[in-house]
Amino acid sequence: DYQKVPHALTVGANQSGKSMYQRNLISGLAKRPVGLVGIDCKRGVEQRGYAPRLSALAITPDEADGLLEALVGEMEERFDLLSSHGVPDMWGLPAKLRPVPLVVLVDEVAELFLVAVKKDEERRDRMVMRMIRLAQMARAVGIFLEVCGQRFGSDLGKGATALRAQLTGRVVHQVNDKQTAEMALGDIAPEAVFAATTIPPDRPGVAVAGDSSGGWSRIRTPAMTPAEAVAVCREFAHLTPHLAALAPFRPAVPAAPAPAVPLLKPRPVTE
Repeated sequence: DYQKVPHALTVGANQSGKSMYQRNLISGLAKRPVGLVGIDCKRGVEQRGYAPRLSALAITPDEADGLLEALVGEMEERFDLLSSHGVPDMWGLPAKLRPVPLVVLVDEVAELFLVAVKKDEERRDRMVMRMIRLAQMARAVGIFLEVCGQRFGSDLGKGATALRAQLTGRVVHQVNDKQTAEMALGDIAPEAVFAATTIPPDRPGVAVAGDSSGGWSRIRTPAMTPAEAVAVCREFAHLTPHLAALAPFRPAVPAAPAPAVPLLKPRPVTE
């Protein structure tokens, strides 16, 4: 329920089940009347296949910078709409005026923080500031963050801790070190840290989920192949909303693969 837990952080080591978790999340959201926005700075290797159901996609840090700027602009326009109608959040608007909810899926958050040369620091600072603004304010206008990464500590740089504090939902898969589990769960459910550190490497998909209420549980993500998630996105592509602010980032939709044609024509067996 994004109205109760509007933003979330998912962490875990390689092959721990993070991608499987995100496939299930996207497949579930794709069937609902919401807009999906992807930020996958690994050149889109995880999210490009979901293009039929994405209202916007950024696959490089430069594109992510522009997309986050557009999202902040969309947020501010929605606040203007709330102000003009005298309501505190978009759920108080008449249904015909209510903007479509947006879920922003960040695949590897470290790619937004890490810079190779000093001249990229200004871009990094802009992106982090925009994400913090969205995390602090966008809940009221129906924009929600789902952030994913191997770890998300203060070592990523300025703004990391401030952003993490706003991501109230936490899902921790198998991790490489205790510090990662403490970083993700220690501030909301300290007793869950031990449960997270005891997840064995040979149990991908097992995770500990918690939120700011202090409650937590052990979960396991159902198995889902990339092809299955892509098929769901294609099936429900007609639900993809078009937003003018995000139009420059609307991904091209690849053609569906043609059915295989047998090289030999079968001949009936006759007696």
